[in-house]
Amino acid sequence: MSTPGTVAVIFDLDGTLVNSEPNYFEAGRRLLAGHGVTGYTWTDHERYVGISTRETLALLKAAYGLRASLEELLAEANHRYLELARASTPVYPEMRKFVELLAAEHVPMAVASGSSLEAIEAILSGTGLTPWFTTTVSADEVANGKPAPDVFLEAARRLGASPVDCVVLEDAAPGAAAAYAAGMRCIAVPYVAAQADDPAFATAGLLVRGGQAEFTARAAYDWLVGSAGASS
Repeated sequence: MSTPGTVAVIFDLDGTLVNSEPNYFEAGRRLLAGHGVTGYTWTDHERYVGISTRETLALLKAAYGLRASLEELLAEANHRYLELARASTPVYPEMRKFVELLAAEHVPMAVASGSSLEAIEAILSGTGLTPWFTTTVSADEVANGKPAPDVFLEAARRLGASPVDCVVLEDAAPGAAAAYAAGMRCIAVPYVAAQADDPAFATAGLLVRGGQAEFTARAAYDWLVGSAGASS
């Protein structure tokens, strides 16, 4: 079964392709501890899943009264995160299979992420995913991060694809909202299963309510083929 020639697939990176959120949490915890803030928990971190690093740090700076500038915090956070990411960032096995299925059918693919370009490149290189993702977009390259559609629209532009022909894979509500705002179909795989009832996920064409534990490459591929065929 083949996908129509016009379809393109845009992947969010963190929490969707790779399980990088534990590294982001630990980087954030260490950063805050270095600025005298203790007691930062995983529950605290979950509030920021799905938004860009810059926006997360702006919120943390305001919430904890950090005196360092946003640019200083960004540099420190990226340094701490990259140390952890380069040591270990696992790819979700079924996501890798999905990428391989799409690659076998020559489906154009891109990564559109709230992470920095340096972080995106380090993770793709370290996980062996680089050959499949020659098109990448960081939220740092567009005017507005998710839930604005900018990063997905830029990915579509670089792929030479119409938004209506694009399918986005996302793990967070802001990303699902961004895909909807971009006029793209979405496969939503919530990183935080308890957030599956967020209204933003209701806009997804395929919602895998159980997250990565329930996601399968074959089911996603079959949905993609059926969805693309129905819309053509």
